[in-house]
Amino acid sequence: MKAMLLDAVGRPLRLAELPIPVPKEDEVLLRVHACGVCRTDLHVMDGELTNPKTPLVLGHEIVGVLVAKGQEVAQYTIGQRLGVPWLGYTCGQCNYCATNHENLCDNARFTGYTLDGGFAEYALANQHYCFALPDTYSDAEAAPLLCAGLIGYRALLAAGNARCLGIYGFGAAAHILAQVAHHQGRKVFAFTKPGDVAGQRFAIELGAAWAGDSDTAPPEKMDAAIIFAPVGALIPQALGDVVKGGIVVCAGIHMTDIPQFPYSILWGERTLRSIANLTRRDGEEFLALASKIGIRPEVEKFPLNAANDALNQLRLGKIRGAAVLVMD
Repeated sequence: MKAMLLDAVGRPLRLAELPIPVPKEDEVLLRVHACGVCRTDLHVMDGELTNPKTPLVLGHEIVGVLVAKGQEVAQYTIGQRLGVPWLGYTCGQCNYCATNHENLCDNARFTGYTLDGGFAEYALANQHYCFALPDTYSDAEAAPLLCAGLIGYRALLAAGNARCLGIYGFGAAAHILAQVAHHQGRKVFAFTKPGDVAGQRFAIELGAAWAGDSDTAPPEKMDAAIIFAPVGALIPQALGDVVKGGIVVCAGIHMTDIPQFPYSILWGERTLRSIANLTRRDGEEFLALASKIGIRPEVEKFPLNAANDALNQLRLGKIRGAAVLVMD
C-alpha cells in the first residue's frame, strides 16, 4: 500500500510503499477512503507532542470500508463504513477507565501518534474504538467530525449552558462547533488571527453574531470561551472577557506557555480548564447529534501524495473549514 510516512520529527512526510497490515483477533482492516488533516498532526511532526512512534503513519480522522477483520470481531461486517478517531485504545483497568474518564487513561494509545493512522491506503483499528458513520455524510465530510467535531463537542459540554460563547481560533473544530452552538440558540463571537477578514466572514456565514481579531475585545462580556488556537496568551485575554462565574476552556492538545496574569481576572469564581482527548460516548452522542441537526463540514480535498501541501496550508491558516486527504 501507499502511505505518507513520518520518519522522524521535524521532517516532511515521505511517500512510501508498505505491506498491507493484517488484523489481529480484535482488529479491523479498513480500506481508507478519506482522512482528515488536523493541527494535532502538525504538533506531532514538529515534536511538540513528544515520543511519537516512528516511523509513523499520521492521521486520526479516518473514514474507510471494512475489508478484513480478526476472528473476535462480531459487531461489524465486511463492506461496512467505519470511522476511526484519535482515541485508539484504553486499558479498561486504571482508575480513570473505572470512573468513566477513559480519555485520561494512563495506558491509552492514540491513532496517528502511538498507533499508525490513516495517511495511507489501508489502516488497522481496534474494533472497540471505531464508530459506524451516518449515511448523511460523504467520506470527506465525515472525516473532520471524528476529531474536530468530537473535541469541539466535548469542549462545548465543558462550557456549560453559556448563552454567549466566544471561540478563539476559527479552524476545523470551530467551524463545526459554531454550527452546533448556533442551532442551540447561543450567541457566538468568533476570534481569528488579526487581519483574517476571510475567516471572520466565514464565521458570520456560519451563524456567528460577531467576528473580529483575536487581540480585540468582544462587543460584550461572554459567559464562556473556548480556545482552539495553540496560543497561551489568549488565556488571560479570554479570562478578562468572560463574566464572573464564566468558564474558559482550552481545547487544544498543545499550547504555548501561558503568560503571567493578575489574579483579578481569575477571581469571581471564573473557571479555567482543559479538554483532553475524547471518550467513545462523546463520539456516539456527537455523531448522532450532527446528523440530526444537519451539521455540514466544509472541506478542502487533497490527494494522499499531497499530504505535505495540506499540512503546510493548515500551518499557514489557509484552509477554509477542514483539510481532508481523499484516496483514489
